[in-house]
Amino acid sequence: MSVPLYQAKAELFRLLGHPVRIRVLELLQDGPRPVRDLLAAIDVEPTGLSQHLAVLRRSGMVTAQRDGSTVVYALAGGDVAELLRAARQLLTQMLAGQSELLSELRKAQEEAP
Repeated sequence: MSVPLYQAKAELFRLLGHPVRIRVLELLQDGPRPVRDLLAAIDVEPTGLSQHLAVLRRSGMVTAQRDGSTVVYALAGGDVAELLRAARQLLTQMLAGQSELLSELRKAQEEAP
């Protein structure tokens, strides 16, 4: 029996629902990076990063290539970078709306007796 599309989408968002995974994907937008560079850029223990990278690798979002004793990770495709760009646009719109509301509230507070 196949999974409904909405359930598959929810699973995708659950997969992306951890800040470390999002940060890894953001860092990999600039190109492949060895694990040591990812560790230097993210405040996480090596075992924790390893677990998050394994989840991303199993999902097919990232690929891993061994270069001697170094493992280099890369985005599996451009769709991941596009998804992150869309998330930034949505956040920008949401925060702009909150900023406008905050300005209105401050203005009302200044005008209140």
